[in-house]
Amino acid sequence: MDAQRLKDNFALVAEQGDAVALFFYSDLFVRNPHLRDMFPIGMSHQRDKLLRALGHIVAQVDDLSNLVPFLQQLGRDHRRFGIVAEHYPHVGASLIATLRHFSGEAWSEDIESDWSAAYTLVGKVMLEAADEDALTRPAWWNGQVVAVERRRFDICVLRVQPDRPLPYEPGQSVALEVPSRLRQWRYYSMANAPRPDNSVDFHVRLVDGGPVSPVLVRATETGDRVRMGAPVGTLTLDESSGRDILLIAGSTGLAPLKAILEQIAAGPEPPRVHLFFGARTRDGLYDLEHLTKLADEFPWLTVIPAVSDEPGGHGFSSVLQSPHPGSQSWFETAPAPGPSPGDGDVEHGNLSDVVARRGPWDDHDAYVCGPAAMVGHTVEQLALLGVPRDRIRLETFADAQR
Repeated sequence: MDAQRLKDNFALVAEQGDAVALFFYSDLFVRNPHLRDMFPIGMSHQRDKLLRALGHIVAQVDDLSNLVPFLQQLGRDHRRFGIVAEHYPHVGASLIATLRHFSGEAWSEDIESDWSAAYTLVGKVMLEAADEDALTRPAWWNGQVVAVERRRFDICVLRVQPDRPLPYEPGQSVALEVPSRLRQWRYYSMANAPRPDNSVDFHVRLVDGGPVSPVLVRATETGDRVRMGAPVGTLTLDESSGRDILLIAGSTGLAPLKAILEQIAAGPEPPRVHLFFGARTRDGLYDLEHLTKLADEFPWLTVIPAVSDEPGGHGFSSVLQSPHPGSQSWFETAPAPGPSPGDGDVEHGNLSDVVARRGPWDDHDAYVCGPAAMVGHTVEQLALLGVPRDRIRLETFADAQR
């Protein structure tokens, strides 16, 4: 298998953009109509994922140490779609047909041999990981929404009770599926450390054009059902570090960092923690009141809110239903409705700039989560401030949380 020849061929094919994925899925469903029901009705996001995955695989084809873990996770993820060994040859045949079609005269027996060898390796790694994963955990967990709190018109906090224990580390995420959007899984982070009752909280922000987040934010009620995939992610606490900690959250990127904060608070000797919580306006600081209470409770915690646009508007928190009549909120961790923070309580500027002027942070471990652009700018700023890259843990969900 010639890795460079694969990369060159894929670069040629990828120039055709979305037409590549459109041809692939059309070919797959014409040859195998029984596979159509395994995919969502709307295929645009699925086509985007296919091209991203192929691009990643080809880019790493000569770096197995990085490629294999990616393929293993891909194999585990495909369990929730019902993908089994007999489906892989069908996918491989349509992939080769697609590549041949868009390669035109550049296609050759050698290139076909390269792609066949690469796909055989990919399928083997994915299937082995899926089979191993099936020995220890289900393909998904069924969950019931037991509490709903709408913090803003576009931000909702959900509490979900899984039908069995859901083992995870604070900072990790799961893919969620709702009945009205079958097979359209989107990743959301748990906003709490594991609890004795196994319930988990999710902070969901409505994304324009997203098929899933509008359902979760605007239509989900107590008693509704969801499905959750297996926990994933590496935005987890390094408990052996001994260094002070910097948490940087943009909007609902707060969720995994709040789970990590709970984990820190439960430890015997918490380090000093600075939590920066940013949004475009004060309205977006939907969890600030509770974070402020935590800072009052824990002397080792400092909370710095920041807004990047001019402050204005009016935040709100509305309790719509409650499993405990008469309670102030469904969430013991949620703030009671109160006034928006005043101008003097909130710093102004891009979150990365606010973090920079509060430094130095070179002796801290940093954890960053939020929109992709915010995460990218923040990582660049931290590097300029002398924070080693291997001490910056991050996660982005700009495309996943839809």
